[in-house]
Amino acid sequence: MSMSIQGVAFFLAVACMSCAAAQSTCLEVGVNPFHDTPSLAAFSKHIDVLGCFDVLAEPGISDAQVLHVAAVAAELMDQDEDGRVDDPGLEAALREGGALMPVLERSGSRTERQLFRGYRGEGMAAVLYADEVDPTRPGRWGADATVEEVLHTLHVVGFVPRFPQQLGLAPGVSSLSKAMDVARGGRFLKVPRAYPEGAWYHYDDKTCDYGCMAIEYLYWASVTEMGLLDDAETAAGIADEWAWHSPEGLRQGDALVHAIITDRGLGLPLRAPDGEYCPSVKIQEKRKHP
Repeated sequence: MSMSIQGVAFFLAVACMSCAAAQSTCLEVGVNPFHDTPSLAAFSKHIDVLGCFDVLAEPGISDAQVLHVAAVAAELMDQDEDGRVDDPGLEAALREGGALMPVLERSGSRTERQLFRGYRGEGMAAVLYADEVDPTRPGRWGADATVEEVLHTLHVVGFVPRFPQQLGLAPGVSSLSKAMDVARGGRFLKVPRAYPEGAWYHYDDKTCDYGCMAIEYLYWASVTEMGLLDDAETAAGIADEWAWHSPEGLRQGDALVHAIITDRGLGLPLRAPDGEYCPSVKIQEKRKHP
């Protein structure tokens, strides 16, 4: 049976798209190696990211979504994309802490209940749901929460324990918590009825305690510096929680947190992920174009 010209064109377009997708993320989806751990047994898909960060997903999560989550995690840990975690100290902390990102089909699923009921480790600081993972819009506020939740995990498991003076989460113990008190217009252990006029960080989720607020603050500052919020639509969408949307606005508006996140001694990731991670291709490109 012959194929029409239009059919050939369509076939080639799909093939090229598949090829590009395969080349953009040089990671592989495997089976769950934790099938003997009751709280993790219901997950079916797994990617070991750089030997120190596990991504686990339910059967209904597409391979494209699992690969996206893993690629974002890899990019945040390996900012120069040479195939190694940039900071050996971070790598060791994540491995020791058992850093884990579960990707769930929906809130309230049987897998989620089993996970929350039985998990006793310290490596899970966040979860992702299927409708929060959009590989076509990496880090886009309101569409893809992957950067946010992976950052939460890296911060909580990898950075905060190593740098308590700079990043400690309790009131008044660190540069971060003191900067947050300034950004919120006072030290509020719980969400206040109303934030003072002039506060630029006014997160109002009453289920989020002081330490949770500090982690969210670190996230907002980080993605602002990455440039992920720098457009009018996003700026309007986040205004009820966070005032700054551009790197320049952050530098001028919150000098305290800007100094913290740009401290090279901490090595916090500040280069925005694009969801593509393939070190061998990057290295070849650098050799071709020194």
